[in-house]
Amino acid sequence: MKSQSDRIALFLPLLVGAGAERVILNLAHGFVSKGHKVDFILGRAEGPFLDQLPEEARLVDLKASRVLTSLPALVRYLRTERPKALISALDHANIAALWAKRLAGVQTRVIITLHNTVSEKMKTTPLFSRRKLFPFLIRRFFPGADAIVAVSNGVAGDYAEVTGIPLEKIQVIYNPVITSEVLEKAAEILEHPWFNSEEPPVILSVGRLSEQKNYAKLIEAFSLVREKQAARLMILGEGELRPDLEKLISELNLDEDVALPGFVINPYKYMSKAAVFALSSKWEGLPTVLIEALAVGAAVVSTNCRSGPEEILMGGALGKLVPVDDARQLAEAIVECLDSEKGMLDDGLMKRYEPEWAVNDYLKVVEGECCG
Repeated sequence: MKSQSDRIALFLPLLVGAGAERVILNLAHGFVSKGHKVDFILGRAEGPFLDQLPEEARLVDLKASRVLTSLPALVRYLRTERPKALISALDHANIAALWAKRLAGVQTRVIITLHNTVSEKMKTTPLFSRRKLFPFLIRRFFPGADAIVAVSNGVAGDYAEVTGIPLEKIQVIYNPVITSEVLEKAAEILEHPWFNSEEPPVILSVGRLSEQKNYAKLIEAFSLVREKQAARLMILGEGELRPDLEKLISELNLDEDVALPGFVINPYKYMSKAAVFALSSKWEGLPTVLIEALAVGAAVVSTNCRSGPEEILMGGALGKLVPVDDARQLAEAIVECLDSEKGMLDDGLMKRYEPEWAVNDYLKVVEGECCG
């Protein structure tokens, strides 16, 4: 029987352009930089970030159509490679990772990571899944993890409340977000006519066009901003609600002032040049884009949703917090930012989101130690 290796494996369904995926990608780079062997396991090797994997990492494609069907291949991988640790992200992948370890009968430490507020997410899932299956699976299998890591105190508290897992069993490690690459990409030239100095200010948001991000409310708020002054709104991202949002934009006669360019590989050069960065979400975990926007110097307005914005913005000290679903207050906060000079952010406040901190804490968890 093959002995356990010293490899660290990272497991995701796909490598799409979302916050959790970027976090795991940053962890891979951090582990490699410290001399660790890394396997990057994907349920299916697809996604716009594939070319950003570290050269030293080994890509393992399970060639599965969905997370559940990746289970047999993941079991085979664990039996064959026997990595020291398997770090998974996203709830369905977490459950698959825990099942795979049981079926493989290996000593690999399974570390599941929690990236969103499960109570809010459950409200938008089908009735049976929300009330019966999904909470049952989490309560039944998550306690079997060798370690549970949440990306914020809010996420940790939410999972503890929903699942009954003791809060002290959930460790909090902030996302490794502020990399040198982010700052370099923020400085790149942006060739877009809206960002010329003589043009109206641009309000920017970045994220999937989904119910969670609540962009309909942001568009409504922007229509109120336009009643007071000239401005433009740009939302970078793609998703299932594009037709609904485009219809709303037309109904509000905002076609000339609102743009939905889709997913872009470098949103940071947009963030650094926007007049205001706005997050309108109904819920979050630890919104990566909010941290990135702060790091590249954007003025920030965010809903005070569960969870993350209040922690990131230090209760409103680093940006404006407004109630969820309140278009008028969101508009007023945006106008206040447009009328104010940008302040200088103390670099020390962002250090907790630098890879060095997170990578060191995750390595402690890999070794079975408590981080922090």
